Amino acid sequence: MAQVKQTGATGIVSALHHIYPGEAWPLGEVLKRKAEIEAAGLLWSVVESIPVHNSIKLRSGKFREFIAAWKESLAAVTQAGVKVVCYNFMPVVDWTRTDLKWRLPSTGYALRFDAVDFAVYDVFILQRKNAEVEYHPNQIAAARARFDALPESRRIDLEQTIIAGLPGAEASYDREAVRRQLSEYQGVTPADLRANLLAFLCEVVPIAEESGVRLGIHPDDPPWSLFGLPRVVSTQEDVRQILNGVDTPANGLTFCVGSFGARADNDLLAMIGEFAPRIHFAHLRQVQREADGSFYEAEHLNGSSDMIGVVRALLEEETRRRHAGRADREIPMRPDHGHLLGDDIDKKVNPGYSLVGRLKGLAELRGVVQGLKYAAPALAD
Repeated sequence: MAQVKQTGATGIVSALHHIYPGEAWPLGEVLKRKAEIEAAGLLWSVVESIPVHNSIKLRSGKFREFIAAWKESLAAVTQAGVKVVCYNFMPVVDWTRTDLKWRLPSTGYALRFDAVDFAVYDVFILQRKNAEVEYHPNQIAAARARFDALPESRRIDLEQTIIAGLPGAEASYDREAVRRQLSEYQGVTPADLRANLLAFLCEVVPIAEESGVRLGIHPDDPPWSLFGLPRVVSTQEDVRQILNGVDTPANGLTFCVGSFGARADNDLLAMIGEFAPRIHFAHLRQVQREADGSFYEAEHLNGSSDMIGVVRALLEEETRRRHAGRADREIPMRPDHGHLLGDDIDKKVNPGYSLVGRLKGLAELRGVVQGLKYAAPALAD
């Protein structure tokens, strides 16, 4: 937290990662985290995330108990005074990459999703039943050639990177556990998963609304099906159905530029234009898309998305909120997924969450904010 203060940030995005996903967060533990943050002179701005157990996504097994536990966690967060809760509804796997230390021309390192490597794992290592029918023959041919050339050490590393657990994931899996988890979703369609999400929201949103808490669902990352699983927070139409399905300000969106921006058919500025009043949190990270569906985490201001346009659109929304007298006139943001740079390269850090790379991104984004306000003083009113 001392390093956070050194960056000039004032708010903390945190969660109780030491509590098993699905269990209720005890109020005492929530208040302890709040006290730790405030003792450092900071504010607990956003909870990211209260995990949604897979039983809730399937509405099977003990899903009622897990929903009750989620409500208890939400109530504890409310008592601690945190007003924004980010969560996601991705089944089995959370954000997924194939390389956590991909060398950049700058000599730094980035997170990367390589479409061929993912097919290598899905078809030839995991050997998911009928996986090959979900890929173009050219993709299968490329994956076969790469698999044949991969040394065993890289095959092991690829598997660990994809399934062994990442920050925010519900659990760590071995190969057989992944197969079992995937089998539970056999026959579950996107319409089924969306219905389960809306049923969950119908139960928890009224609690958030009553207490003044704003929920922001995080988009799928990457925003398309993996392992044949349904995903329902990938496109503008997906978000429209979620927000219209439970149409209240408490049911909102975490706008992740990198996640939505990994799809070329997502018009980010149009999405902000439609959903701006319901955007409760922003992840300002950037990706560089490639023709085959691969992407890597790019410089915050240089990639496939118009980051400056996104920041301007969010500032315009903040201005509208101030003029309307909204209590949530500021949209909290963080510079997500920085590069691994400098002496962080030799340190043990969570992938994507090293200090120097995110500090670099934060400084660039802060400069964009100040420059836009200078050029358009109305944005600073």
